[in-house]
Amino acid sequence: MAPRGVWCVLLTCLFCTSSADKDFFTSIGQMTDLLYTEKDLVTSLKDYIRAEESKLEQVKKWAQKLDVLSATATQDPEGFLGHPVNAFKLMKRLNTEWGELESLVLKDMSDGFISNLTIQRQYFPNDDDQTGAAKALMRLQDTYRLDTQTISTGELPGTNTDVTMSPMTVEDCFELGKIAYSDADYYHTELWMEQALKQLDGGEESTVDMVTILDYLSYSIYQQGELERALDYTKRLLKLDSAHQRANGNLKYFEYQLAKQKKVEAEEGLKEKEKREREKREASEKKGRPADYLPERRKYEQLCRGEGIKMTPRRQSRMFCRYFDNNRHPLYVLGPVKQEDEWDRPRIIRYHDVLSNSEIEKVKELAKPRLRRATVHDPQTGKLTTAHYRVSKSAWLTAYEDPVVDKINQRIEDITGLNVKTAEELQVANYGVGGQYEPHFDFGRKDEPDAFKELGTGNRIATWLIYMSDVPSGGATVFTDVGAAVWPKKGSAVFWYNLFASGEGDYSTRHAACPVLVGNKWVSNKWIHERGQEFRRRCTLDESD
Repeated sequence: MAPRGVWCVLLTCLFCTSSADKDFFTSIGQMTDLLYTEKDLVTSLKDYIRAEESKLEQVKKWAQKLDVLSATATQDPEGFLGHPVNAFKLMKRLNTEWGELESLVLKDMSDGFISNLTIQRQYFPNDDDQTGAAKALMRLQDTYRLDTQTISTGELPGTNTDVTMSPMTVEDCFELGKIAYSDADYYHTELWMEQALKQLDGGEESTVDMVTILDYLSYSIYQQGELERALDYTKRLLKLDSAHQRANGNLKYFEYQLAKQKKVEAEEGLKEKEKREREKREASEKKGRPADYLPERRKYEQLCRGEGIKMTPRRQSRMFCRYFDNNRHPLYVLGPVKQEDEWDRPRIIRYHDVLSNSEIEKVKELAKPRLRRATVHDPQTGKLTTAHYRVSKSAWLTAYEDPVVDKINQRIEDITGLNVKTAEELQVANYGVGGQYEPHFDFGRKDEPDAFKELGTGNRIATWLIYMSDVPSGGATVFTDVGAAVWPKKGSAVFWYNLFASGEGDYSTRHAACPVLVGNKWVSNKWIHERGQEFRRRCTLDESD
């Protein structure tokens, strides 16, 4: 028979994500399952504690009873044992009852809890999940220019005051610093080790000792070229542990390098001094995040923070909101959709209230069990692969699975006027901790001739993107070439053409999904292809059409 509490855990596990597809940090929607898993474990742990307390209470009563009895008996041992009942009970206690007490003390009350933990452990996040979540925090820190204190206290922009937030401990900050250190990211190592030290100096109790933090901190600062600060932290470390072998070695080395540096400076002429000062300033300006592979990183992050290009009043005056019936489409003559111009070049249009709450919930219900780490097209192989710059999970829904999906597909065709029979299936995506998709194109470029060859439907002519949740902070869709930013609004959809009418790619549609700072971002999208549009969007050689 299963121990108490095991059955509820077993039932819960039926709905857990397969251990073969973890990457929990890439989907907030699937991470919610982990909360229920942890809740079940806490219930099991409480059962174990109650069992231990019950056992200790029995032992305690036994000890109290014998304490009184032995105190009385030892006052007059012969007189006490002169009574035959007392003599019999002593024999019985030592021969039988103390043996029973021994069995009680040795009884392991943890069986039920350990069984539950063993069952659940296979569904736990792994080291990659923890590292991924840590790097996500650092990505949010950089993108939204947050200091470590703000993140540590949890006082993020857009945070719901009704949501309970557990502040980061010294151990949490130290772990972030260690993960950065393992990637030779000394910039973030310094930031998080300093935060850990600050909280330790503030009186917070911790299992991490100050010597270890100072060791990491001094070395990360030295690696960034700040010898004097590295020396100061090393001296502070040695005050706490004068026998620290590495710190003693570093002390001598740092002092030698500083002395050498000062000697060179003393012998320099005026021009050399000016050059050295200039080099110091340049090094100080360059200090920060490691070298990046993304050339437009700065612009991308500015747009994510809402620091995008503002339209001139003249351009803005040509942007409108209107009721749209798609050339008097029978479905929309009496109930037109609300259309809003988000940008002019490329033309980005938002359609409001295109999905109801019940439709959104149905799509999420269908997608959630099948969410898998989102993939991208590898231009070298033409195949799908996961990528660190796309942090989300996605699922594909076919029209025949549920009437709601079929209805959504038809609605997209009715509003856009494009044939969706050759389009890709409806893709549903849920973003994870700091979830993002860095700048990319939806269409296949000339250097990717095989991007969609296996589909046989041509290139992606247009994108239809539905926002299925509001996002309190972050999560915008930004177009890095033109400086446009579109913010999520639940139930609305944005639409743009990826190709000119000539069939050439519109490189101004390069876009990205900004990291989600606070909230749970759900989207679904439809990539519409060229085939089937020959008479719906006629070809022209003029790219300005």
